[in-house]
Amino acid sequence: MSTMWTYQLKDIAMKSNLLLFMKFSSKIFSQQNLRFQNFCVQKITTLEDVNSENFPSSLISAIKDVGLEKELRNDIYHWMKERNFQENGVSCWIEKEPMDYLRKSQMQWEKRIYKSLNSMCTELNVSLSVFRLASDRDEIMEKWNMLSTYNIDLSQYRPVYAPKDFLEVLLNVQNPNQESSAYSCEWDFSQISFKVKSFDELKEMYADLTENKPLLGACATSSQFFQTLENERIAMGNTVLEYNYSTAVQEYLKRLAPHSLRGKLWAKVLGSEILPWHKEYFKNLKQLVGQYEMMVDKLIFKDIQLTVCNDDQYFVFEDLLYQVMLCFSRDTFASNLFRCNGSNPIIGILKGKSNTISNAVIYPPNGVIPFHGFSMYAAPLCYIYNDAVQLYFTVRSFYMRFWFRLHEVNSHSQSMLSLCCLFQHLLEFHEPTLCAHFASINIQPIKVVFKWLMRCFSGHLPPEQLLYLWDIILGYDSLEVIPLLAVSILSFRKENLLQVDTLPNVEAILADLSSIHVIPLLQLVLLAE
Repeated sequence: MSTMWTYQLKDIAMKSNLLLFMKFSSKIFSQQNLRFQNFCVQKITTLEDVNSENFPSSLISAIKDVGLEKELRNDIYHWMKERNFQENGVSCWIEKEPMDYLRKSQMQWEKRIYKSLNSMCTELNVSLSVFRLASDRDEIMEKWNMLSTYNIDLSQYRPVYAPKDFLEVLLNVQNPNQESSAYSCEWDFSQISFKVKSFDELKEMYADLTENKPLLGACATSSQFFQTLENERIAMGNTVLEYNYSTAVQEYLKRLAPHSLRGKLWAKVLGSEILPWHKEYFKNLKQLVGQYEMMVDKLIFKDIQLTVCNDDQYFVFEDLLYQVMLCFSRDTFASNLFRCNGSNPIIGILKGKSNTISNAVIYPPNGVIPFHGFSMYAAPLCYIYNDAVQLYFTVRSFYMRFWFRLHEVNSHSQSMLSLCCLFQHLLEFHEPTLCAHFASINIQPIKVVFKWLMRCFSGHLPPEQLLYLWDIILGYDSLEVIPLLAVSILSFRKENLLQVDTLPNVEAILADLSSIHVIPLLQLVLLAE
């Protein structure tokens, strides 16, 4: 693609406002994006209606006439979301973490993870990565659809870290430019003072949830009213899918999705719709699993056994999750996250090679070290997709857009640190009595709910309710509903919480969320004065 074409296309799109196609054309072309190349070479150059005298307007008209406008808009929408671009086209996260003290905290956290990983390797006398023996390769491929029967000794393996370890790191983050008392450092996040949304801003943001319109998650599924409403939502959902705009689907999700359409709707918003090349891509990842064994494979198996296999709602998906998570660990595409976020992957030197940049590799290939509960990011999607390929690409897209923020130290508005600050702010504003009670019995509220936040309630809420919650995350493109729901649950069980004075008793009151209905609780807290 010539430079002249690139600049002309940028100029055209700027004038036609094709969702920032304009700003990133050269970037996309430089990445050899086949869809865009095929579009430009095979379509643009052969369109008779495109003329040099009126090039911009004639090209835009031709794009619409051949039905490629929607495809372009959707591609750019997904491309922008993956790179966290705002509506005005300015990236709010192109550079690494801008705050020195947070970069330092993240680096210390990474060193702690690496030390834990390397210590385990030393104790067990295992390598980070080795080629599989032919017999082992044959066995794992033969048992690919029944990996729960794959013979592997995990008795000596343990999670590298758990949510409580990450919370400890966050509670010790200290802004050196802000004065704070010893009390605040021990108790909450006032030593950081991030700007988070106010309660009024959240009420405005989630206004669709509190309008006087029926929502699927707000009525009993056994009622006649639910059946009527579901049929209406299915009809509207099919219309939106036929319209084929990702932004329209995202808007539709704000009022929740019927389960029968959720898979198609989520794939459209996340850009994870399956094309022929996806199947070949997944097949190659599967071959890489058979080709070499990684230490993180054991961590994945261990995590699934400790979490998914012990959960009555998800244990039936054990084999499917092994496939997806093992393939994810080999996917170098996921490591693109490290170009624009605040964390850094483990960098190793290939065995037997000199210590040079050309011999440096990211470990594992996706750059993500599994932790206790990591597999629960994928488990709920098994209720939506039974095809491993579709499940895989949706899990990957969900992780790269949202979940990676939940185990890193940074200042992004959707980061775990920001969500913790938002939780603290909302609890103090909405439930001052409960806050005072927690303070009087010396219990930090964030310690009670942190596991909910870091897993985004996966494994805590019933699957049906969890999927409604994740509808909202996708619809509003925000994780801020997580701390909002955490506060609403504490508020809902306030009377019981005020009667106890020990952490075990508090945890006992909040241990079972099977009776929780997400939408009514969110409506209650958002409608509060």
